[in-house]
Amino acid sequence: MAPTAPQATAPQPHSAAPRARRAATALAAAATAAVLAGAAAPVAYADGPAAPQPSQQKLPKGLYGTKDPQYDGVWRQSLALLAQHTVGVRPATSAVDWLAGQQCADGAFAAYRPEPGEACDAATMRDTNQTAAAIQALTALGGHGDTVQKAVQWLKSVQHEDGGWSSMPGGQGGEESDANSTAVVIGALAAAGEKPESVTAKGGKSPYDALLTFRLGCDAKEAERGAFTFQLKNSAPNADATAAAVTGALGQGFVVAPAGKAANRPVKAPDCAKDAMRGSGADARAAAADGGANWLVGQLDAGGQHLRSAMPGAEQQPDVGNTADTVVALAAGGHGAAAQKPLAWLEKNAGAWAKQNGPAAYAQLILAAHATGTDPRAFGGTDLVSALDATGPAPAATAAPSPAAEQDTSDGGGFGPWWVIGVGLAIGAGIGFLISGRNKNKNAL
Repeated sequence: MAPTAPQATAPQPHSAAPRARRAATALAAAATAAVLAGAAAPVAYADGPAAPQPSQQKLPKGLYGTKDPQYDGVWRQSLALLAQHTVGVRPATSAVDWLAGQQCADGAFAAYRPEPGEACDAATMRDTNQTAAAIQALTALGGHGDTVQKAVQWLKSVQHEDGGWSSMPGGQGGEESDANSTAVVIGALAAAGEKPESVTAKGGKSPYDALLTFRLGCDAKEAERGAFTFQLKNSAPNADATAAAVTGALGQGFVVAPAGKAANRPVKAPDCAKDAMRGSGADARAAAADGGANWLVGQLDAGGQHLRSAMPGAEQQPDVGNTADTVVALAAGGHGAAAQKPLAWLEKNAGAWAKQNGPAAYAQLILAAHATGTDPRAFGGTDLVSALDATGPAPAATAAPSPAAEQDTSDGGGFGPWWVIGVGLAIGAGIGFLISGRNKNKNAL
C-alpha cells in the first residue's frame, strides 16, 4: 500500500521514513522532514523549499484532501482512487483527470505539480513511489494505457544496477536502492502486466534480486531474522520496509486478494537448516515473504494487536499505519488468521487516525479491510468509503452503503487524548503509506 527518508531528519514515505510519505499536512511535512528522516517521504524532499500552507494556495479541482499536497499529492490521490475502485465506487472524472495530468512528458510523476501545464524540467523532483502509485491507480481505473506505459518505461529507465530503485533517482535523492521503493515498483510493474523478474538492469539483476538483499537472514540475530532493512547501509530491522517487502516479494501491490480467517497458513521463522534463502527464484521469494510475516507478527504488542512506534526519545505509541500495512502483508501471504487481532484493533482504534490524516489514511484502511474480506462500510462502526468519498469530489457512481455501517462523526475510535496531542510525532513514527516516498529510516521498530 509507497517514499524515502532523510539522513537524520528528513521525511520518508513508507514508514517512519522510507516511503517518502511526505506528511500530508503542514504538521506532517514538518514532522516528516524533521523527524521522519526516514519514514514518510522521499529523502530528497528534506532539503527542498518550505511548502506554502494550504491557506496560501488554491488547491486544484479534483484533488482529494485539503492539506498541503506538496509532498503527497499524487500519492494520496492514487491511493484514494485505487481504494474507491476496489470497493466499486466510480471516482469523479475531475479526480482521475487531475492525477493523469500530473505526469511529466518523460513519463514520471512528481509528488505535486501546481502548474501541470508547465513542462517538467531538471529541477522537478521525479519520484518512483508516486509514479508507481499512479500506475496502480490508473491501471485499475482503465482507459489510460499510454499514460501507464510511459510511466512504466520511465521506471525502467531509472532502475539501478542492483535491480532496485531509490525514491528520488537521478541524483535528486541518492542512488542507493531501498526496500520500500523497490517493493512499490514491483507492485506497479505487476499491475501494469509486466513480469517483475524479467525487468532487469544492465547487469542482469531483477527487482527481486535487489529486494531480497534487504532481508536479514540466518547470519543475523535470531530475533531479527526474516525482517527487512530499509537500505543496506543500515542493517536494522524496519517494520515499514518489511511489510512492503512481504507484498513485493509475492509480486503484489497495494490491492491484494481477500484472505479471511479460513486462509490460515501459519507464520513461521526462517528455516536456516533448509536455507531456502538463497537466490531470488519463486521459492526464495516465498520463503522471504514468510520470514517477513513471521517477524512482523513477533513485533506486535503483548496482545498481538498492533505495532509500536520507534520514535527516539518518545514513549512508544501504537503505530497505526504500519499495523495496517502488516494486516495487508499477512493477508497477501495467506496468513488471514494471524491478521485478525491487528485487524480488530484497527477497527476499534484507527478512526481518529484516519480522520486526522485524510484520504490516504482512509484508503489504507479500506485496502486492509479488502485484503481480509472485511466490510469497509462497517469498519468498527465507521463507513470508511463514505468518509473517503467526502474528502474529494463527489463520485460519479457509488454502491449503496452497508446497512450495518454508520458514518463516524465522533472522535473516531478508541484513542485517548494522547493520540490527538501526539499526532505530530505519530505521523513521523508510522504513517503507513500515507505519503509517498519511503522510509529511509534506519531505526529498528
